[in-house]
Amino acid sequence: QVQLVESGGGLVQAGGSLRLSCAVSGRTVSSGTMAWFRQAPGKEREFVAAMSWSGGITYNADFADSAKGRFTISTDNAKNTVYLQMNSLKPEDTAVYYCAAGRGLVGGFALEKLYDYWGQGTQVTVSS
Repeated sequence: QVQLVESGGGLVQAGGSLRLSCAVSGRTVSSGTMAWFRQAPGKEREFVAAMSWSGGITYNADFADSAKGRFTISTDNAKNTVYLQMNSLKPEDTAVYYCAAGRGLVGGFALEKLYDYWGQGTQVTVSS
């Protein structure tokens, strides 16, 4: 049984940093695609970033320029954990962040239906 458990969320002031973790059990992080999504209050869940089984990384191309370069997805195969490093956080980054696991995707990383497993989410709140 595959389980994803996120941690690392919390309350941070604008300009601060957080590193989210997603501990994976039941499969290895390198056996498929791992991704982060987020859902802000009153909005639909949106894709943030994904890492494919080959190590390729994709970020949401629709993010405003202010978001680019601030988020970094990475994995630690030894710990079987996926991370999302978030720097220079802004109030608009406030959301519940979800970890997701899918098969060996080669595209369509933003499509939620392609992911088989989801974590419970971790709340990130950025105060101004």
